This record gives sequence, C-alpha cells and structure tokens, in this order.
Amino acid sequence: MQFLPETIDSSSFSFMWRSPLVSFLISSGMLVSKQRTLIKDSSFISFSSSSISRLLRDLGFTMTSVSTVSTLELNRNESDSDSKFSGKATAILRRMLAQRNIPSFQVDHHRKKEQPDKTLQGLCITGRLKEAVGLLWRSNGLQLESDTYSMLLQECKERREYTKGKRVHAHMVVVGFAPSEYLKVKLLILYALSGDLQTGGILFRGLQSRCLISRNAMISGCVKKGLEQEGLFMYYDMRYCGLVPDQYTFSSVFRACSALASLEHGMRAHAVMVKTCLKSNVIVNGALVDMYFKCSSVSDGYKAFDQFLDRNVVTWTSLMSGYGYHGQVSEVLKCFEKMKEEGCRPNSVTFLVVLTACSHGGLVDQGREYFDSMKRDYGIEPEGQHYAAMVDILGRAGRLQEAYEFIMKSPCKKHAPVWGSLLGSCRNHGNVELLELAATRYFELDPTNGGNYVVFANGYASCGLLEAASKVRRRMENAGVEKDPGYSQIELQGQVHRFMRNDTSHRLSRKIHNKVQEMASLFMDVDYYPDDLDTN
Repeated sequence: MQFLPETIDSSSFSFMWRSPLVSFLISSGMLVSKQRTLIKDSSFISFSSSSISRLLRDLGFTMTSVSTVSTLELNRNESDSDSKFSGKATAILRRMLAQRNIPSFQVDHHRKKEQPDKTLQGLCITGRLKEAVGLLWRSNGLQLESDTYSMLLQECKERREYTKGKRVHAHMVVVGFAPSEYLKVKLLILYALSGDLQTGGILFRGLQSRCLISRNAMISGCVKKGLEQEGLFMYYDMRYCGLVPDQYTFSSVFRACSALASLEHGMRAHAVMVKTCLKSNVIVNGALVDMYFKCSSVSDGYKAFDQFLDRNVVTWTSLMSGYGYHGQVSEVLKCFEKMKEEGCRPNSVTFLVVLTACSHGGLVDQGREYFDSMKRDYGIEPEGQHYAAMVDILGRAGRLQEAYEFIMKSPCKKHAPVWGSLLGSCRNHGNVELLELAATRYFELDPTNGGNYVVFANGYASCGLLEAASKVRRRMENAGVEKDPGYSQIELQGQVHRFMRNDTSHRLSRKIHNKVQEMASLFMDVDYYPDDLDTN
C-alpha cells in the first residue's frame, strides 16, 4: 500500500487526474492519501518520483526516467512521447487503457451470481458436502438457484447429514428465498427422516397439494418415531383422499402394524395391496411376512412367503425371524438349510437370527458351528451382536466361565451388549462374582441403560443380597437413569389399547380396574369353579 505525499516539492511531477495508471492505482486501493481523505476532482495531482518508482517496480514495471504522462500522451506515437518508459511498461499501460473500453473485460455481475451455484454443485457431485455447506454460508447472502438448493438437500439426505440439511434450510430463510413446492417436499422428507416431525408437520400443512410422496414421508417418519397410531391415521386419511398407496406406503404401514400387533389393520392393508396389483418388492414382502408373524398369525405369514415369486435373503430372513419370534427353533434351522439349497447366500442378519434361535433352543454346539462358518465359509466378519449372541448361548447353558473367556479373547471387549449378555446369564445362574464383574464392565461402557441396572439389582436379589440390590437401585436413581416402563396391549374392534403400570389414562380405566379386582377375588375364593365365572 503506497501513500500520497503530504507536501509537493520541486522534484515532484504531475500526473493528470484522469490518467489510466492513477485511476487504476486509486481504484485498486494501492494508492491512498495519508490523511485518508477523498481526492476531489481536480486537473492534476502530484507525486514524488520515488513514490512512483516504488509503485511501478511493485507492479513489475521498469523505468529509466519519468516525466509527465497524460491521457493524451498515451495516445501519441511512441516516437513523439516525452516519457522514457521502457517498451514493456508502455505496452502494459496502453493495454490497461484499451481494456477499459472493451466490454468483454468489464465485470459481469450475472457471472458473479452464477459462480457460487456452479461451485456448490461441483462440490456436491464430488462428495464434499461439508465444504459446500461452509461455502454456502460465506456467499454474502446471495440467493442460489433452486437446482442448487435441491442438490444440497439431496446430498444431505443420502449421507444422513440432517443437521447440514437444516443449515441449508436456514440459509433459505435468512436470504429470503421462497422454496417451490418441490423443494418444500424435499425439506419435508429431510425433517421426517431426522425425526423432527414438528417442523415436518408445519411444512406438510403448508403444502398447496399434499401428494403421495409427502404423505409417505410423514407416515414413515411417524413409524420411525414410534408413533404408529398416528402413522395409520395418516394412511387412512390418504385413502380417504383417493390416493393409491405405493410400495413405500405399504412398507411403512406393515411396520406400524407389526409394532402394534394389529392384525386387522395389517390384513386390510394387504387386501388393498393385492387389489392395486402392486409389483413385487423385496422390502414390502419382508415387511408383510414380519407383520403376520408379529401379529401371531404364523400360518398367514408362511402363506404370504410361499406366494412370493422372487425369494431372496431378505424374505428368507424375515421368515426365519418370525419362526424364531415364536420359539420354533427347528423351523428356523430348516429354513436356513433350505435357503442355502436354493442358492441364496446368507448375510450377517441371517446369521444373527440363527444364533439367536440356537440360544433360545440351548443348541451350544450348533451355535458355535454356525458362528465359525460365518467367516470360514462366507467371509462374513462377526460383529458385536454376533459375539453377544454367542455369549448368550454359552451363558444360558450355564457355561459362564467359558463365556467370560470367550469375551476376553474376542475383539469386542468394549462392546456393551456383550457384557450385558453375560450379566443376564449370571443373574439367571446366581454367579455373584461374575455378576459384579460383568456389571462393572458394562456400566463403564454404557452407564445410561436403565434395563441393565434392574437386571443387576435383580441378580443380587435372587442371590438373597437385598441390601446390595437396594444400593444398585439408589445408584440408578442418583444417576438419573430411568427404565422404559413395560406395557401390555390388546386389539379390540380394530383399535389397539395399551396399558402400563399405574396408568389411568384410558377412558374406561375405572371399569377395567373394578373388573380386574372382581376377577381376582373370584380366583382367590376357595370355593371357585370355572363354571361359576362363566355364569357370572
């Protein structure tokens, strides 16, 4: 940065105010006054020769001597000029003056506006989402094109970077960008996937046309959030509006019915799917089989599976999981062998289902064989859940020391569910020493799990150590850890009723409690006969 001299002496020389060099230096900020005052329009201003020499040397010019250079003198022939610039300096000065009048060299404000869009789209294409969102907020409040916002939101959704997606939405609000209906639906999907149904609901209600995609997003978001009843309500509202469900709709509805164990709603949705002649889909088929098994309709689950034309590992795993859910271990193993005979390769989830079935069936040797075959025969590296299942197999069989040694040799010593499996087995078999060891290791890794605090306390209680059990419960209370309450539910006339301990929220809770007390008194009566209850 060079400064104008405060005084003008005899060695100074003049440059015309409108000289291109002076204009360039002043406009570029390389030449300002020491007093920081604006230069008013005048015929000329003066500089010392030493200041000009330093300036031109910094710009890459070579100069032998300097005299007055004006706009008129720059247009003269080089032979008539009194200036002693070298050829390089003169050529550069001429080019600077000429380029001022050529439109192609002028600043294009539209190109400046388009540049962030192209850059951001390029960053999204190359997978540099973090840099793209950072650049977005450094764009000085510029509104981007709708396609750029769409690409950013899509990238956030696919990478599950929901927080970054919310920052993109915040930028729209800050710069005053009004999103189209298409972008609103993209934002709705983003918020539904992130679990923010409150914001998603606001966006949904603000849509001019609530299409099938937006409704699917809300139904899926409700089911993932554990609001299955609300999800089913939105499904029936969609049907009332005359929209035809697609595969994404049925996948969410079947999962909602599975969670609610609502067979009636599930069968209704299945009937609609058959009437719409929906093309077979692996995800929907798996959810359908799972729904029937979770609703305790084993025969319907197998019938649905038997009608599938394309069976793959997903549908086979759903079938085996359903049999395992009802404790039919032999059926699980038969399906596993039949799946391999049909040439379907099992995956890690399939092996987890098989190991869990072996655990409930007490099949220690078979479980170990299946565990070893994962890596040996299929190249599948066992994960923490597989190690936890194997510990449960050994623990249920009473081989607690072997289970402990298995954990210590495994690469999953820092996986909390592994110690949780050992903790439950020690409680069942009354091994206090290993119970305390497993509990210590577990709570070091996951101190917020209320369920295992209860298991730990019940383990002490089952061994007669009531004081130690009460200390564990006090420790749980002091840590502020709460266990999710258990509940029971029943479906009656298409409506699911859920009950929890000390829960009086049901509209018929008073009548229900009175009836339970009446039945309890009948059961306690020594003169009670089942025929009396039927008569009453």
